[in-house]
Amino acid sequence: MENNLPKNYDPKEFEDRIYKEWMEKGCFKSNVDKNKESFTIVMPPPNITGQLHMGHALDDTLQDILTRWKRMDGYEALWIPGTDHASIATEVKVVDRIKKETGKTKYEVGREEFLRRAWEWKEEFGGKIVNQVKKLGASCDWDKERFTMDEGCNKAVTKFFVKLYEEGHIYRGNRIINWCPDCKTTLSDAEVEHEDQEGNFWHIKYLIKDSDEYLEIATTRPETMLGDSGIAVHPEDERYSHLVGKYAILPLVGRELLIVADDYVDKDFGTGAVKMTPAHDPNDFEVGKRHNLEEINVMNDDGSMNELAGKYQGLDRYECRKALVEDLDNQGYLIAVKKHDHAVGTCYRCGTTIEPRLSLQWFVKMDDLAKPAIEILKNDELGFVPDKFDKTYLQWLENIRDWCISRQLWWGHQIPAYYCQDCGEVIVSEEKPQTCPKCGSENIKQDEDVLDTWFSSGLWPFETLGWPEKNEELDYYFPTSVLVTGYDIIFFWVVRMAFSSLFCTGQKPFSKVLVHGLVRDAEGRKMSKSLGNGIDPLEIIDQYGADALRFTLTTGNSPGNDMRFYMERVEFARNFNNKLWNASRFVFMNLEDKSLLRDLTREAVEKDLTLADKWIISRSNRMVKEVSQNMDNFELGIALQKAYDFAWSEYCDWYIELVKPRLYADDKDAKRAGLYTLTYVLEKILKMLHPFIPFITEEIYSYLPTVEGMIIRAQYPHYCEEDNMESEEEKMNLIMDGIRNVRNVRTEMDVPPSKKAKIIIVPNHEKKEAMEDGKEYFKALASASEVEILESKENIPEDAVSVVIDGVELFIPLDELVDFEKEKERLNKEKKKAISEIKRVEGKLNNQGFMSKAPQKLIEEERAKKEKFEEMLKTIEERLEKLN
Repeated sequence: MENNLPKNYDPKEFEDRIYKEWMEKGCFKSNVDKNKESFTIVMPPPNITGQLHMGHALDDTLQDILTRWKRMDGYEALWIPGTDHASIATEVKVVDRIKKETGKTKYEVGREEFLRRAWEWKEEFGGKIVNQVKKLGASCDWDKERFTMDEGCNKAVTKFFVKLYEEGHIYRGNRIINWCPDCKTTLSDAEVEHEDQEGNFWHIKYLIKDSDEYLEIATTRPETMLGDSGIAVHPEDERYSHLVGKYAILPLVGRELLIVADDYVDKDFGTGAVKMTPAHDPNDFEVGKRHNLEEINVMNDDGSMNELAGKYQGLDRYECRKALVEDLDNQGYLIAVKKHDHAVGTCYRCGTTIEPRLSLQWFVKMDDLAKPAIEILKNDELGFVPDKFDKTYLQWLENIRDWCISRQLWWGHQIPAYYCQDCGEVIVSEEKPQTCPKCGSENIKQDEDVLDTWFSSGLWPFETLGWPEKNEELDYYFPTSVLVTGYDIIFFWVVRMAFSSLFCTGQKPFSKVLVHGLVRDAEGRKMSKSLGNGIDPLEIIDQYGADALRFTLTTGNSPGNDMRFYMERVEFARNFNNKLWNASRFVFMNLEDKSLLRDLTREAVEKDLTLADKWIISRSNRMVKEVSQNMDNFELGIALQKAYDFAWSEYCDWYIELVKPRLYADDKDAKRAGLYTLTYVLEKILKMLHPFIPFITEEIYSYLPTVEGMIIRAQYPHYCEEDNMESEEEKMNLIMDGIRNVRNVRTEMDVPPSKKAKIIIVPNHEKKEAMEDGKEYFKALASASEVEILESKENIPEDAVSVVIDGVELFIPLDELVDFEKEKERLNKEKKKAISEIKRVEGKLNNQGFMSKAPQKLIEEERAKKEKFEEMLKTIEERLEKLN
């Protein structure tokens, strides 16, 4: 290998090579080590239906940052990868492919052939998304990769179902479920999205049997009236009390409908009389149970009307609505049609309006399972970052309803329930029974439905570690440490993992949930195919490198909040990587003299360390402390921003410029001290940045002659008292402030850097030593021809331009280079600024509220500020007087 980096930063030259090397050397592998504390993350498994999108990229980047950081910090870090079978979404894709390739439906090809093709799909697309995750730099233990329908997961899911059933938490019954007529399956409440749609209230006349009276009934779904079996009114509604127990006649059909009194009805809403359709509305279902009303299901699986709909049989539900309303109008039953916008449930996968309908399904009783999951949050055993999402979690659990877990699909975990075809006995078992335990028949058939995807995903944190088997890995790595996920699946997934884990293992699934938001486009819109505003992370990686994408996603992220994705920020990230590359290349260029490397240790250079060396070492030490604190608090965006600010501004822009004169001089001891500091601090920077931008830091690290091995296995830097040099920091900060101000003055006066000018410094007693130490730095970075330090301002030239900083005045005699009118204008601006600051401080000190509540230390600080600004104002006014 050459001694220096290539001239140009090109991530394509090394990112794939480095990832391959990490894999070959087993850098991501984790094994039980009782001498270390474990740190475990399970990857939210992406669906096998598509490819990596920006949401995945953000999710995986945050997980990888935490995993790499903890691995370097001495933990036995395990990140378990995997993919999800995604029942509904995958089945839709496979059905479409079969239709396109053969022209047949899934029923025509049969279950066996359908499943063969589904597994083919999994192999094709599951492999693709894994390779895409690897392109991002994910340091997962790929030897432990799992799939939610692999043999181990299937065993866990079956065990979970049987255990729930045996302990009375699962039952099979006719209940109202959410039905998607397009996907032709049930949906859990969490899988239904609600959107406001324009609609109507149809007011319909229901005649009272053997009477001239009628009830006015309003409905948003007239087609469901064909399934009406009763009418409900409030028990205290005097308008209808005489009708309770009597019958109304269903228009067009003639069926008698019992009129019942029930507290469910809001007597002040609408007409106060509500039609009861127990087979097509969850509330009507409950009322119907209380009053023994008939349950009449008038729809087929595809949303068309069945034989119980009479003359409307075969019509689509919306065609039926149109025809029905027309008939009601023609026969004098339609009283009015009123506009009414209302929230409509839609399928989260295909967007079709769901149909509540009565169906025989499998359900989980949730009340008892939810209670322990609520307790672990209230007892601080589980916490969300940010904690505002505690409410989302609790709200869902505290209002939870029984969970419909059966799906009318073929792709998924088939329900481990078996039916005797001769006597009807239901057997729930981990293995298919050979004979019926009731009648001895061998004619036994398994339930054809599969389980809700979230039923299996809820076991992910512990099934991936071998549950239900007891093993060393489950004991060591579980409970897991952190779950990283989006806020949109807290109730889908996080809640289910919580109660499933507590039920199966008696332990919480994880300690913390780090919640991130959505990645939106530059205008704040959700990325979607319909808008055409999606950005492919793989294209970003191909053009800018994975590090630039990771940097962009991290700096733009704060826990719980959505972020906007700007291409300008990707450019910015790549520019930083380029800056780091060039700065490192400069360092390595100066290490070519091997004699300087023989004793590049702290002990050897201690006596030769300059103020600038000590400043940057101390600042890097402080940066390590601050970044580590941010990482501990999951403020990953802030942590990266601080590391970036230090690397770009303090190391590259300041220290490298400060050290250059020594590197080009002949004093080998001074040069060695500078090189020691450059490499010592660069090593820290690379280690701090590695979890965020792993490829470039690994590549640069491999060229550092002062280290061995790979950075992925290096020790994460910690704060050390030896590197804490506060007085040197204060001195150097003052010098840098002076240099900054001198540069600003020269810029305002259009003085080119090539024009050297003398700088005269008049410090107070406390600041004199710092200014003496800073002479060479003013020459190097402030274009000073010479630097003179004086005790007083007596001999300052009349035409000198002044700069005032804390306890120091700097004068630059620019002679004919200065436009005196511009200088007066500048000083007047400074005067105005100083007066404004004095007024602000005086406002605080004159505020009785502030003075009575603020700590004494804060009050003293404000008084000190006032004195400082008054001194600056006095100096500025003196200069203006001289110029005038």
